[in-house]
Amino acid sequence: MLFRIDTTSSVPLADQIAACARRAVADGSVRPGERLPAARMLADSLGVNVHTVLRGYQRLREEGLIELRRGRGATVVDGAVAQARAQLGERVRAFVADALELGLSEDEVRSLVDSELRA
Repeated sequence: MLFRIDTTSSVPLADQIAACARRAVADGSVRPGERLPAARMLADSLGVNVHTVLRGYQRLREEGLIELRRGRGATVVDGAVAQARAQLGERVRAFVADALELGLSEDEVRSLVDSELRA
C-alpha cells in the first residue's frame, strides 16, 4: 500500500493519510482483514509525527473502516460495508471539493446536502 502526502497542500496531513487508506479500501487494493502499516513505521517513512498518522487512523476508525487495537495495529474491517463506506466517503469528498471550487460557501454546501436529505 502506497501512502503519499503533499506537504504544500492545505489539506491536513492526517486527512491525507486517511484518504490514502480510504482509497486503497475503496479500490480493493487493501482487503478486509489486512493490516495497515504500523503508525511508527508509516510516520518514519513519510517524515511526519506518529500522532499525525494516529489521527488519520482515528478518522478511519470513526468512519467504521478500520479497527484499532493496541499491540495489533490497524486492521481493515471485514465485509463489503467497509469498501462501500470508503467509496461513499471518496464521492462525498469529491462533491465537496467540486462545490468549493465552484465558489460555494460551506453553508451553501451544507444547504444542498440538507435539501437532499429532506427530499
